[in-house]
Amino acid sequence: MTTFAARPGSSRQLAGTGTLLRFALRRDRLMIPVWIAVNALMVLSMPGTLEGLYGTPAERADLIRQMETNSSLRAMVGPVFGDSLGALTAWRVGVYAGALAAVMSLLIVVRHTRDEEESGRQELVASGTVGRRASLTAALLAAAVANAVLALLVTAGLAGQGTTGALALGLGIAAVGMVFATMAAIVAQLTESARLARGLTAAVLGAAFVLRAAGDSATDDGSSVLTWLSPLGWLENLRPYASERWWVLALLAGAVSLQGAVAYALAGRRDLGMSFLPTRPGPASGRLGSAGALAWRLQRGGVLGWSIGFFLAGVVYGGMTDGAADLVGDNDNARRIFERMGGQSGLTDAFLASMVGMLGLIAALYIVASVLRLHGEETSGRAEPVLANAVGRVRWAAGHLVIAFGGAALIMLLAGLGLAVGYGRETGPILAACLVQLPAVWVIGGVAVLLHGVLPRAALAAWGIAGAVLLIGWVGPALDAPRAVLDVSPFGHLPKLPGSSMEWGPVAALTGVAVVLVAAGLAGLRRRDMSA
Repeated sequence: MTTFAARPGSSRQLAGTGTLLRFALRRDRLMIPVWIAVNALMVLSMPGTLEGLYGTPAERADLIRQMETNSSLRAMVGPVFGDSLGALTAWRVGVYAGALAAVMSLLIVVRHTRDEEESGRQELVASGTVGRRASLTAALLAAAVANAVLALLVTAGLAGQGTTGALALGLGIAAVGMVFATMAAIVAQLTESARLARGLTAAVLGAAFVLRAAGDSATDDGSSVLTWLSPLGWLENLRPYASERWWVLALLAGAVSLQGAVAYALAGRRDLGMSFLPTRPGPASGRLGSAGALAWRLQRGGVLGWSIGFFLAGVVYGGMTDGAADLVGDNDNARRIFERMGGQSGLTDAFLASMVGMLGLIAALYIVASVLRLHGEETSGRAEPVLANAVGRVRWAAGHLVIAFGGAALIMLLAGLGLAVGYGRETGPILAACLVQLPAVWVIGGVAVLLHGVLPRAALAAWGIAGAVLLIGWVGPALDAPRAVLDVSPFGHLPKLPGSSMEWGPVAALTGVAVVLVAAGLAGLRRRDMSA
């Protein structure tokens, strides 16, 4: 195992950082712009949407009164601190923009630290004139560049609503991103697996969202202790466009500095490729006697985490259903947006259909992550010893694909059960609505299989496709996007259940497309050379 030679002096510790930073930005020249674009468009599209929804002072005052009394909706989007368009924008998308910045940041940092070590590339880099902490510094700087660009776009785009509030929101979103970037840097030192590093950091992000939601449901001014335990709650309490609390930025900066110092200290105390929490070796026979059993062992933690998350999300969204109907009330513009997302049916059914559609969009992220586990196993060299035995490529891939596609069905089924539990009725129609999302989810998974099988170097572009589909499904209805734009997403062709009539033609067609994509990807995998 290669170890770093001791290099006295901070300048020697950071030797080669600039080169590694340029390399990291070049490798992420597609991923980073997609994440930034999705996040920025979500934020910048909101003022126009909100102006159409709550264009008069009376409508905004009614919204604030509703949020003060509706704890379920506060748990979802937080309390309202002002009635200006800027304040409403920060209320509606601030937490979600911070969460997206956090996901982008943790992916960047883990990819350029633990991923590089796991694949063996870092060992080759370390043999040159590269400082012990250069890779970690380059990864954090890459995340900082991405968050800085995002902050600049948000600030410039919302300046028309007020420069001070726009600056506060932009800096707050970027700061949350860097909090989770430095957190990912710590976790990458503790774990030996990039997959585990991403999963643990994402779990912390999920816990932060839950803490903020629990705190906001208890109070209507963000003052709960639970809210203050979450970095997302700090962003909320920054209060852009509502008498900004600039000292909250110091709290975020302090967390970034402290976590960064811990990550640097840990990086200086371990050998390359090693970790403070080494992976426990497992049995080589028994339950792991087949490629499918091995795939399940590798992915069972992810399936469990997504399953729990979808069930709990379903319970929360189901409990909000009646409150959402009260919030919309007589607001025709809000009603039309729900109907564009959930179909031309009663408001309650339209809200349920829109929530089901949103869960389907998020399930597309699960299936991409699960399919791309094939790519990670191949590029890290772990697939080679498996394939060296009496295991064909298709059989090896099939084990992971069964978990990916079957896991998508499982989490959507659990989401439906959660919605039914939260809503308290219509179990059958809600379960049917969730399962109808699967053909579109499988199409996105099929695209990931095709890219991995035919163009393995472009396999990570599946994340960009999933992000674009998420953007269309989330922002498109609010912007009243043309039908041709909405139809680019496979989700745009599904029947809007519950409420609308079932249409089997699009469901069958999308299922057929998914089958063709998977078959083409497996055929490409059989013919091409395996990479390491």
